[in-house]
Amino acid sequence: MSEQTMTRTQIAVNDGAFYLAQGQSPEELKRRIEEAVTAGGRFVTFTVVGNREVSVLFTVSTSVALSLETVHYDVRDNGELAEPYGGFFNA
Repeated sequence: MSEQTMTRTQIAVNDGAFYLAQGQSPEELKRRIEEAVTAGGRFVTFTVVGNREVSVLFTVSTSVALSLETVHYDVRDNGELAEPYGGFFNA
């Protein structure tokens, strides 16, 4: 029997880092961040592991990096805000 895995995306913003919940598109998030910066700064909201919502103010001076890794599958990590769970919230 093979082990189930999933791809987890980490977003590092300035001095903080968050793991995105499953279902959060890194490409879509990058597009929304670029739009926020182009507009002179805006809050961008996304769902993180633990099914919690985070809003970050992105401006021209915000440093952002996204990275992807393969991890063990976690059935709880479904991005459903109505079903938050414990565990790590940020990196």
